[in-house]
Amino acid sequence: MGVLASTIGAHAQQRQSPPRIGLLSPAYFPNAPSVQGLKAGLQELGFEEGRSVLYETTVSEGDPQRLRAAATTLVNAKVDVIFAEFEIAARVGKDATDRIPIVFSAVGDPVATGLVKSVAHPGANITGVSGLTTELAPKRLEWLKAVNPAVRHVWAVYDAADPSSRLAAQKASSVAGGLRLEVVDRPVRSTAEAIAALKTIPLKEGLKHGLLAPLEVNLGIQGSVIDISPWVPSVFDGSFWVQGGALMSYGADHLAMGRQAARLVAKILRGERAEDLPVEGANRIELVISLKTAKQLRLNVPDSVLKRADRVVRE
Repeated sequence: MGVLASTIGAHAQQRQSPPRIGLLSPAYFPNAPSVQGLKAGLQELGFEEGRSVLYETTVSEGDPQRLRAAATTLVNAKVDVIFAEFEIAARVGKDATDRIPIVFSAVGDPVATGLVKSVAHPGANITGVSGLTTELAPKRLEWLKAVNPAVRHVWAVYDAADPSSRLAAQKASSVAGGLRLEVVDRPVRSTAEAIAALKTIPLKEGLKHGLLAPLEVNLGIQGSVIDISPWVPSVFDGSFWVQGGALMSYGADHLAMGRQAARLVAKILRGERAEDLPVEGANRIELVISLKTAKQLRLNVPDSVLKRADRVVRE
């Protein structure tokens, strides 16, 4: 009788324990904007951290091996949902489990890269929010030209294993001729290759060149782009990098994408299946410009462009 009572009590305790969400990201710090958005969105939907939902946090600092190890840890911990930021995390999560639901954020083109079967019917155990980053690559090129009319060559240095950045470079190349630009396509396979490629940019002719930053946090390339942003105008897909020193960004608001993904996570926690939830496109796109970096570049940003910016960083 005592054993039976103990067993029933254990099951009751298990049912009452809050669901756990595993946070899987290649980011360098645990509280990235999309994670902040996810937590805020779930809070608004009634999932209070520490009481009605728990988070298992992992940080891999752009290291693919650490990211795979983190995915394995979350799977072994039997979390209820995995929230994967960026394509590389979503792919690693999908490789690690076909049972635990995965909700991704900031994936460039989940269909073209084979992450889901279709937008309407993702299939398997995965769905999420597309950042539309590959689709917006031509527009990033247009904005870079609008901010810096002197630009002639735009460098796209990215991880050769990153399909989203490769597709973005291709889409940018398709409109470059009409803008009188050349996209210098430079896929690399290591951090050393990336640094070597960036060193070939003639800094003395900085304003004639531009940088189309990669979409994924791979091989430390984005950090290397930031390092030379005071000499070469750079455009990213996320505003976080503008705070770090990039000239500008045009793309989905990562905080808003996290909030958007929270609705999908909430539906799964309430019993719906990931494969039945259509992939959503980011619902907030923003243009952010840094006048501080423009000053370092000795670049006068046209007033007509500043008026159309969603946010201007002055200090």
